[in-house]
Amino acid sequence: MSTTVGYDDVEVGTRIPEREFRIRRSDLVRYCGVSGDFNTIHWNERAARDVGLPGVIAHGMYTMATAARLVTDWAGDPGAVVDYGVRFSSPVPVPDDDEGAAVVVSGVVAKKLDGNQVVVNLTVRCDGAKVLMASRATVRLT
Repeated sequence: MSTTVGYDDVEVGTRIPEREFRIRRSDLVRYCGVSGDFNTIHWNERAARDVGLPGVIAHGMYTMATAARLVTDWAGDPGAVVDYGVRFSSPVPVPDDDEGAAVVVSGVVAKKLDGNQVVVNLTVRCDGAKVLMASRATVRLT
């Protein structure tokens, strides 16, 4: 798959436009099945509230993968991401409705590296709160 942006097309400070991704309860149930993480806080309202959460929350790894979509879509190839890391800072509560939770992601090229690679810093928010900190992806472009 070819990339939609080339190494020569970006400079430090290049912004990746903000996108909103929706996470719904049905997404969490499917993720439970594929990940094997059936922790009840990800699908049962009562269990989540019993441990002090505001309600059912998205899996951290699902939130992380959702945020990475900004970069993989921008690069045009999921295989272009050669390194990716985050720190989890806040849960993503997912209401039991048709709308779900809105995760808003934006990015900026922070560094250009040898080998046609760039480092992209991501900002990831839900309801105004940063849900991932130090979210950074290294991407190989053409």
